[in-house]
Parts: sequence; C-alpha cells; structure tokens
Amino acid sequence: QVQLVESGGGLVQAGDSLRLSCAASGRTFSRYAMGWFRQAPGKEREFVATISWSGGGTTYHADSVKGRFTISRDNAKNTVYLQMNSLKPEDTAVYYCVADPLTITIVGGTSEYWGQGTQVTVSS
Repeated sequence: QVQLVESGGGLVQAGDSLRLSCAASGRTFSRYAMGWFRQAPGKEREFVATISWSGGGTTYHADSVKGRFTISRDNAKNTVYLQMNSLKPEDTAVYYCVADPLTITIVGGTSEYWGQGTQVTVSS
C-alpha cells in the first residue's frame, strides 16, 4: 500500500504561482513513478505531469502546462512536488497525486494509487 496526501492548494489570482506537495508513505517511494492529474468541474480527469523513479527522474508534462508547471521529487523526503507558475483560470481544478510502478500507467490514467486531491482555484 502507498498512501498519498496532497497539500498546497488554494485560491490565487491569474499569473500567480503555487507549489503543490504530495507526501507518500508505505512502500518504497523511490521505486514508484509519481504524477499529477487534475479534474475541473464538469470535465474529465486530465493528465498533468509525471516523473519516473529511475534515470534521474525523467519528467513528462502535458502540453497544456508545459513551460509553466514543473514536477520534481525528493526521495529522501518521500515527496513529489508540482511547481505551478503563470497560473490561468483554466488551471482551476482538483489536483490529484498518483503513484504507480510504471510511468506509462500514470500517463494512461490507471495509476494504482491516488491521493484525495487538493483544490486549486485561479481567479481572473
């Protein structure tokens, strides 16, 4: 089992920055790929970013956030981060942290473990 707890969400204005954190506990964190998804009201869940557990932490970001959001991880702290800059109203959503042994599973939206989510609201 892997437990994931997100934090760092909130209400900000367009153009502001936020950093989300996801603390993981349970099985060996460093052996899991990690990622972020988001879901806006009335919309389908959307992949945001993922980072591998090997190879120095290879990252992949969705086109909608590329250049604005950055995923990173600190294996010593069992934590994954999502730095969000230049936020837009369309970034408003509940953001979920996910974990899975395989990066491809994360990108496909079928991660084994999901957090409870943290709300991010961006006002115009």
